[in-house]
Amino acid sequence: MRSPVADIVRAATVNRNWILRIEEQSLGSHCVTILGVVAHSIAMEQSVPSLDKPLQRDRRWPRYVWRVPLLLWHLAVHLPLTLILVSPLGERLRWGDEHLRHRAIRWWSAGLMRIFGFRLRRFGTPVKGAALVVANHLSWLDIELMHSQRAVEFVAKSEISRWPLVGWLARRAGTIYHRRGSTESLASVAQMMVLRMQQGAQVGVFPEGGTTDGTRVKVFHARIFQTAVEADVPVQPVALRYLLDGAPNRSVPFLDGESFFANFVRLLGEPSMVAEVHFLEAIPAHSEGRRRIAEAARERIVAALALPPP
Repeated sequence: MRSPVADIVRAATVNRNWILRIEEQSLGSHCVTILGVVAHSIAMEQSVPSLDKPLQRDRRWPRYVWRVPLLLWHLAVHLPLTLILVSPLGERLRWGDEHLRHRAIRWWSAGLMRIFGFRLRRFGTPVKGAALVVANHLSWLDIELMHSQRAVEFVAKSEISRWPLVGWLARRAGTIYHRRGSTESLASVAQMMVLRMQQGAQVGVFPEGGTTDGTRVKVFHARIFQTAVEADVPVQPVALRYLLDGAPNRSVPFLDGESFFANFVRLLGEPSMVAEVHFLEAIPAHSEGRRRIAEAARERIVAALALPPP
């Protein structure tokens, strides 16, 4: 019996202009849309002349045939279970030293990363209690990688809230959304961050203000670190990287002009790789002011990633 995933992909390769268009308003539509974008992604590869394309398609096919059903199972079966556990009930119940809701988020995120072929490696230990968690930024996967190890309430651009599935799950995980370019939004986000940390939460930010290709870590915006000073909580730097054959994989970040869905599907067909998360030594809130805290956090991340000095 032929695989339904293979049938969909085969139909797309016959006509590369075929795109499955469905409104993303339910779990079922997410599943079908993913299948459609997978098919279209493979079909479009045929339109780009390259000697390596046939070999790339041959290698990606088995990954899609294997991973797409796993992804659909994760959405259809594991997602409803996660939704139950991240409800207010999961906030009241505890499993060990963390809320059941946080444990469910870690379970879901770790499962999603493994479906994409990532082997997770953690170095260091997350701090306990309230903290400002800061990390270098490479991909939308960074949030899932962090959540696979520790549930953190992230500050993210408001556009993510409109991303299918990821945006919805981020809201359930307590994400604080910020409208880029809005001074009013920035002020309210800072107040919310301080309040969350004073209530005992760990709030995560990417202080570079955008993603990079992993060859460098941009300057950290010091203003973000003022929230840790006001909340009187430590700052924990976290270094993230994705390795293929022991070297940083430049295919993980967004390519020029690449949409979220295109990146999502492309990564679903990539070879298996390693995702590393390094929890580094925390920095006290009153370490010579916010600018020095920002510099120290960046220096520790650069050192952990073994990047050359600027």
